[in-house]
Parts: sequence; structure tokens; C-alpha cells
Amino acid sequence: MIEGIRRILSVPELKTKIVFTLLMLIACRVGAYIPVPGINGDAAVELFRNATGGSQNLFQLMDVFSGGAFAQMTIIALGVMPYISASIIMQLLMALVPSLQREIRENPDVGRRKMGKWIRLLTLGLAFFQAGLYGKYAVGLNASSPGVIVNEILDVQAFGFPWLFYLIVMATMTAGTVLLMWIGEQITEKGVGNGISLIITIGILSSLPGTIGSVIRQLNLDSQEPGQLTFSSLVVLSGVFVLIIVGTILIIQGQRKIPLQYARRVVGRQEVQGGNAYIPLKINYAGVIPVIFSTSFLMFPATIGQFLGQGSWLGRFANMISPGTWVYMLLNVMLIIFFTYFWTATQFHPEQIASDMKKNGAFVPGIRQGRPTQDFLEATMNRITFAGALFLASIAVLPTIVGKILSVDSSITYFFGGTSLLILVGVVLDTSKQIESHLLMKRYEGFMKKGGLRGR
Repeated sequence: MIEGIRRILSVPELKTKIVFTLLMLIACRVGAYIPVPGINGDAAVELFRNATGGSQNLFQLMDVFSGGAFAQMTIIALGVMPYISASIIMQLLMALVPSLQREIRENPDVGRRKMGKWIRLLTLGLAFFQAGLYGKYAVGLNASSPGVIVNEILDVQAFGFPWLFYLIVMATMTAGTVLLMWIGEQITEKGVGNGISLIITIGILSSLPGTIGSVIRQLNLDSQEPGQLTFSSLVVLSGVFVLIIVGTILIIQGQRKIPLQYARRVVGRQEVQGGNAYIPLKINYAGVIPVIFSTSFLMFPATIGQFLGQGSWLGRFANMISPGTWVYMLLNVMLIIFFTYFWTATQFHPEQIASDMKKNGAFVPGIRQGRPTQDFLEATMNRITFAGALFLASIAVLPTIVGKILSVDSSITYFFGGTSLLILVGVVLDTSKQIESHLLMKRYEGFMKKGGLRGR
């Protein structure tokens, strides 16, 4: 490990990228401790804990994803969920509207820039809307337990409506989400890894000390009385923890190798003998994107329902699909499978692979070039994607089922839960691959420079 760190630090460009990424992530964590003006963060956290109790709650899951910013009502309480929701909506629109597909296919660079612009505008609208609902939620908390909001701000009203408080909440929280979106894009462009995924990951990791403290408290080590969490339950949870990590690594790195053969080719003035190679088809082509999309998709309507209150039909619907319920787990499994197929269909292009193979004189043994090769690749990818999606969905819901059976507190199962661990392991693997690719590229550049010097 020390040798690996030394190799990374020996590449100035890579070291600059990593330092830039770390500074941007630190800036995200600083925002998690800046409350919205006029809100008492300590009182909000105390009320949040009393309101959620020990039961599984959507707000607790959002608090884990935001790294505690949601409970403290800080400027980044909404996190990057509006951005992810906007990305899902635009991906669905691109799949359903042929004109968008044609525009991106004909001019990819312009199409991607235009799509990025639409995602940012939609993120702005969703963040503004969710921040307004958050303001309504804060006003309701203050009505039941005064002290959450400064009275001087609430006193500024028009027609009995505290417009100044809503304006402050909507402006600051929307600005916080836009800042996180900008930081994520900067990390992706100038740093290492996917910026949005890293922001979610750092939020999940920030809950690790609290989770360890909760485990120690529930073990009740200071007393001879049995605690809420037994050692046997802890052993089972630890086993599930290791199982999920190993399973995630296997499913993300697993691949099906399609053998290739090359016909005799003429390179320059020489005829080259045909060779053998293979096409690596990933079992889980989408990585952890389906898990992130599924969680965000379920969070959006449920968040609106819980913000509006338990009396409305949306509130009752939110209770029905709250994390930990069987309805939530069933919908989560279905959405993970759907988004796995959806993301694979948008990113994997068998027609282009078949066309490139035909140009280069490559073919799959027993399969004709052209359309038959395209159909074969598509059918093969569909089969392995189904296996990968089922495995991914089972890993996502396994800890929740184990936690319900063992009656483990939700504050522990949320971190040990499949969703959090899948995102953590997947993002770490993706970032490490990017670092390895930088090191490999630098190694080849060094070889080329040395060769050039010897040639002179």
C-alpha cells in the first residue's frame, strides 16, 4: 500500500488531480455544518432524532446520504438528489423522444452540452421546489416545538405567510445544491473519479463514526445487562458486511469473454496471419448507477409526501414506501432491474461493435458478420445483464431483511445496508481504476520518452 501511494505521488499530474478532488470534497463537508440563516441547527437535530426514533424512516436515509446535513438543516441539506432526479428524467426523455436520440447521435458533443444544460436547469427547478417543501417542514417543526426558527424572521409576514423565511430557505438550499452540482462537475472534469458519486460517498462515510458509536452503545458493554444489540447479531451483520463487499467486487469486475478470430489481413506490404482475441462483456455494465437511480427515484415522491404531512394521501403513500417496508424493498428490486437494463441499453451499442468488427476483419466463431453478430451480442448482453441485475438487487435488500429479522436499529442497518455499501464499494473501485489508468498511461509515456532519447 505504501509503495502504491509512493507511485501515485511520483506522478505530478495525478497528485494534482487527487489534491484537487480532496479539497473539493472538504468544501462539501464544510457546507454540511453551515445551517440555513435563522435556523437553530442543534435544536433541529434533537427534534429530528426524537421524530424518527428507532424506526426506519425516509428522512434518516436522506440524512445518511447527505452526511448529516439534512438533520441539521444546513445549506446543502438537499444534497445532490435533485441533480440525480434531473438526470433520471432527462435519460428517460432521451430514450422516449426520438429527436433527442437523433441529435445526440448526429452531433455527440453539441448534444451532450445541450443535455447538460437542460439537466442543470431542471436541477435548479427541482431544488427550488424541494427547498420550499423543506421550509414547510421546518415551519411545522417550529409550530410543535418552538425554537427551531428565529422568531424575528418568522415575524416578517404578508397575509399571514412567513415569506422572508421561505425565501431564505429556498434561496440558500437551492444555492447549496447548485454548488454541489458544480463541485461534482469540476471533480469529474479536473479531478479523479465521478464527482457526484464521490459526493454521495463522502456523505455516507461521514456517518461511519456515528454508526460505530451506536453499535457500542447498543452492545451495552458498561453493564452486565444484555444490550439492544447482541454479539451474535453483530457477527451476522459483520458477515453480511463482508459478503456484500465481496459480492459487489465480483459483480462489478465480472465479465463474459466473447472469443474473436481475425482473418488474414494486409498491413503495409505484408500479409498478417489472423489472430485470436475476445470482447469482454461486463456482467454488470451499469455499475452502481442503478442503485443510485433507484434510491433517488423512490426518495423523490416519498420526500414530498412526508414533507406535506401524514394526513394527505401523499403522506400515507410515503409511509407505505418508507425504507424498511416490504413495498419499498419490492419497488427497489424492480427499479434496480429496470435501471440496470435501461442504463445498459443507452451505453452499450452492439451495432457499432459489429460494424467495427466487420471493418477490421474480426468475427465470432460460428456467427456471421454484420446483423447476426449484432443480434448475438445483444442477446448475450441481455442474458448476463439479467443475472447481474438480480444479483445487484439481492445485495441491495439483503441487509434490510437481515436487520428486520434480527431487530437491529435502523441507524446501523442504513450504513451496513446494501445501498450504502454498494455505492461505497462501487465508487472506490471506479476511482481506483481511473488512478491505475493514469499510472499506466504515465508509464507508457515514460517508455516513449526513453525510446526517443535513445533514438537521438
